[in-house]
Amino acid sequence: MSVLTAEQVQGLIRLGVPMAEDIDLRIDHLDAERAIARVPFHGKLVRPGGTLSGPTIMALADAAMYAVVLGRLGRVEMAVTSNLNINFLSKPRAVDLIAEARILRLSRRQAVCEVELYSLGGEGDLVAHVTGTYALPL
Repeated sequence: MSVLTAEQVQGLIRLGVPMAEDIDLRIDHLDAERAIARVPFHGKLVRPGGTLSGPTIMALADAAMYAVVLGRLGRVEMAVTSNLNINFLSKPRAVDLIAEARILRLSRRQAVCEVELYSLGGEGDLVAHVTGTYALPL
């Protein structure tokens, strides 16, 4: 298994999912235990009411899960989301959104993950909590 850096995983995600480039998805940290991903705040990502759109938040969470899977397993690009459950907990502020992902359980066929999303510099209030499963290629 070849260890991937945050920069390499960010490149794989941006190459494989062009929307990641559109939202300027970044992988700030990656190791075998966790991934920290970011979407910089931009007005094009805001929905009516002045908050980041749900699809932006979900995309960041999903990418963070994918990153932590790649951080643990190496280059398994065909790992795919098989489940994503999100609870929106508070309105994100007009700053970068940060996602911290970790693997809760890893088996030969799937990785169950958890992601906590925060506004950058937040006082600890969660913006959203996500659990999800990645199906792993055999």
